[in-house]
Amino acid sequence: MTLSSMTGFARSDGHMKGMSWFWEVKSVNSRSLDVRCRLPQGLERLEAEIKELAQARFHRGSLQVNLELKREIESEIRVNETALNEVLALARSLQEKHGLPPPTIEGLLAVRGVLETVEREDDEESMALRNKLLLQSLADAFDVLVGNRRAEGAKLKGILSAQIERISELGEDARDCPARTADRIRVRLGEQIDRLLESGRSFDPDRLHQEALLIAARSDIQEELDRIFAHVGAARELVDNGAGPVGRKLDFLAQEFHREANTLCAKSQDKSLSSIGLNLKAVIDQMREQVQNVE
Repeated sequence: MTLSSMTGFARSDGHMKGMSWFWEVKSVNSRSLDVRCRLPQGLERLEAEIKELAQARFHRGSLQVNLELKREIESEIRVNETALNEVLALARSLQEKHGLPPPTIEGLLAVRGVLETVEREDDEESMALRNKLLLQSLADAFDVLVGNRRAEGAKLKGILSAQIERISELGEDARDCPARTADRIRVRLGEQIDRLLESGRSFDPDRLHQEALLIAARSDIQEELDRIFAHVGAARELVDNGAGPVGRKLDFLAQEFHREANTLCAKSQDKSLSSIGLNLKAVIDQMREQVQNVE
């Protein structure tokens, strides 16, 4: 199963009689799943179902869901009964008072306010169909986003795999570093003791031997190397075969790598080993940056 990134973009379109729309979904990094909707007025009730669709497909990421809706205005002409009755009453009054002919239909309808043009309102059945089609269209956009995030995750997999291999190589370099051999440690400690003796101060040989052993024990990095190699194995397993969201686990491993590299540098008593430790920290920092993109 491939890794999935948390960054991506998707769009889908839809239409029905008298209406068209398009969805846009943008996804960026987040510690959890956060879905934010921007919907036209009157469609806020869809937000709960939108979040359900997202939760069925994503585990982490900040999703911005936008809906643009366009209506083809449908209108009809209606008679304003109140206005018509008032006009008729006035016409009859004038007819009786002045002996005028009765009003014609054309004349009555021509009076301002008698005829009105109003937009047709959607009935409940039409609104239910519209909402169903809107959510189906959004589901299509989410499916496209899943594919885009996985494609980006495949690229991340290659980058992380190379970084994990580099960490393993640097761990092997530290393990095989000549500065870690017993002979090199003995020589280095001897040189340090010789410099102390040249100062003219007297030291108890037995005490010096004990201190040398303590220094050698403190500078041993085998435990750190063992943990680094164990973390390498766990990271490889997550990147190659990890099921579901593994970003948080990889982030934890990256922190553990960093902790061991810091200890290795602190214990190092040799320039070559310190250089390996610094290179190790640099690669781990790069890995931590990439891990932040993994779902």
